[in-house]
Amino acid sequence: MRYNEGKSGDKLSVLGFGCMRFPRKGPVINVEEARKLVETAFESGVNYFDTAYLYPGSERALAASITGIRDKIFIADKMPTMLCVSASDFSKFFSKSLERLKTDHIDYYLMHMLTEMATWEKLRELGAEKWIAERKKNGAIRHVGFSFHGEQSEFLKIIDAYDWDFCQIQYNYIDAHNQAGQTGLLKAVSKGMPVMAMEPLLGGRLTNSLPKRVESVFREENPKYSFAEWALRWLWDQREVTLVLSGMNGVEQICENVRVADETRPGVLTAREREVFRLVRDEFNAAFKVRCTGCHYCMPCPHGVDIPTCFATYNAYCSINKITGIKQYMFNIGGLAPVQHYASQCVSCGKCEPKCPQRIPISQTLKEVAGKMESFWFKPMTAAARAIIGVNAKARK
Repeated sequence: MRYNEGKSGDKLSVLGFGCMRFPRKGPVINVEEARKLVETAFESGVNYFDTAYLYPGSERALAASITGIRDKIFIADKMPTMLCVSASDFSKFFSKSLERLKTDHIDYYLMHMLTEMATWEKLRELGAEKWIAERKKNGAIRHVGFSFHGEQSEFLKIIDAYDWDFCQIQYNYIDAHNQAGQTGLLKAVSKGMPVMAMEPLLGGRLTNSLPKRVESVFREENPKYSFAEWALRWLWDQREVTLVLSGMNGVEQICENVRVADETRPGVLTAREREVFRLVRDEFNAAFKVRCTGCHYCMPCPHGVDIPTCFATYNAYCSINKITGIKQYMFNIGGLAPVQHYASQCVSCGKCEPKCPQRIPISQTLKEVAGKMESFWFKPMTAAARAIIGVNAKARK
């Protein structure tokens, strides 16, 4: 495993483990499977593990997976800034994270999902700077940073508003000029800040939902590379990227990512490969309709809509083919199950939209999804199919 040394002096593995997508058994994290993955990653040289207060069950699962190696790894965790309404909330949420993690300190602590300068100003008014200083002084927090989902101009303001130790940005070959983007990356590096890249595969969209034309471009250039390898090579080609966070939920994914990390060095891409990424970016942006990464911050919907799945199936409809998209919609939204989670159940209450890191106009987009996916024949057909298999519908309205 290769390592990068930030201004903190810590030697961080260039591949980090994102713990938001630990494997689940039903709605609950499968702790045994999570432990196997963490052990495999650690034995392969990964030493940075990223979790958050808001990732259901993730902190406890990580704690159960690092028994005996806590002092050999770096834990990144996050303050749920959107839940902070008083000064006492900082300590309340931080203490709960320590309890769940069974540790007395967090190595890399982030203000979670800052989207604009106004959010950081609100936290400052609540006493965030003083609270951080106290925790850093007593060693409970080693390094403080922030994760960002917003417009580039806001990122540039936030990064200059405080003496941050590091930052975490959404960054991949599709988002090279979106959100913080390459401009934000270079700005952070100019201040000596390590930059952790999240969503390297856009929640899996850059591996399993690519437009057919994009798949062809990659395969024609080099059929030996998987789609994931292409995406990771693009990131590790850039020396400014300190580490790449990957939500690995299978041993085979860990093995592939570790191999690519070992084989890839800054400047590895050829001129032809850089041109391939330009072509792919153009094709991708033309085919996909919704830039959803499946983070689930918008959930749960009070009216039962499965927002991320609605968007994922709509993207499949637009980029792969209509039959594939509708088939995915029928099965994944519960068309044949007792409870449905249709896009048409949206009543435009607007509660989801402020939570969306990608700033998707969710209500309007769900109307578009319903218009395409729920044709006049869709509900009668699924109702007939449910009747045949003996399932009573309980769609939420």
